Amino acid sequence: MDKNAGQKSASQYLFAQTAPFMTRMLDVGDGHTIYVEQCGNPDGVPVVVLHGGPGGGCSPAMRRFFDPSVYRIILFDQRGCGRSKPHACVEANTTWHLVADIERIREAFNIDRWIVFGGSWGATLSLTYALTHPNCVTHLVLRGVFLMTKSELDWFYGGGAGKFWPDLWERFANMVPPAERDDLIAAYNKRLFCGDRDIEIRFARAWSAWENALASIHNTGATGQPPADYALAFARLENHYFANAGFLERDGWILQNLGRIAHIPATIVQGRYDMICPPTSAWKVACAMPKAELKMVPMAGHALSEPEITTALVQVMNRLRRKSDILG
Repeated sequence: MDKNAGQKSASQYLFAQTAPFMTRMLDVGDGHTIYVEQCGNPDGVPVVVLHGGPGGGCSPAMRRFFDPSVYRIILFDQRGCGRSKPHACVEANTTWHLVADIERIREAFNIDRWIVFGGSWGATLSLTYALTHPNCVTHLVLRGVFLMTKSELDWFYGGGAGKFWPDLWERFANMVPPAERDDLIAAYNKRLFCGDRDIEIRFARAWSAWENALASIHNTGATGQPPADYALAFARLENHYFANAGFLERDGWILQNLGRIAHIPATIVQGRYDMICPPTSAWKVACAMPKAELKMVPMAGHALSEPEITTALVQVMNRLRRKSDILG
């Protein structure tokens, strides 16, 4: 088989990048303003795109999964990251603040109901938003499911994933003294919020590099050097949320409450070899939601940009545009 076949297939499915027809800095209170953009068809089917991280920010590439003649595409940078202000700020920045921000966007743009599209942390936020505002969601499209549970955090920051990448794990863990390596989230938290910018950036880059190196099944282990501002927002916000167990009521809260949104159709795209968010979470969500369809992608990892993941997501959105219950 041509080793580039998957890449060619994915490129055929991607829609041409479309420029926003509206951008806005939305004041959401608590000293935060968030960047919001809309593109595609102003009268189209509304879909809100929830980026990962926390702290990743949205990007122009995220527009390309949606037919711009059909969809009204809404993207935004969550509190503290991307173009939102203040940058890398964790004050008044919790899951519940973000859920409230999503509602502010929906109301500000006079949208009754919309498709909610999110991957990784964006999937966590999508499910939490749906549990809180079930009447506002027509369909959930989830990728690389993360449920903000202790077992998932232990997998990635407690050595589970490190068994597959022992060289990179050693580099990540050895950033802190041996006495602190039993809780790397706490150990990194001390350095990411120490007040010394040089130290904060050094640990932010190490935190970001560990995750980025494991994102794609095609990765060779190269970590690169992410820009300081991006790394700082990404690492500080992720660490802040993970140190606080996502600010959820209890461990496993999302899974325990999925019965409340069992009536909402959902499509889950999951890489079989996802090292960051292993498939067990996607499987549990699919089992708990009778109207959910799980599309397990055989040779793919976690990254949104992987050709097989890209192809599956575009196919999902193309199928939804033909559904009368979505188009109304």
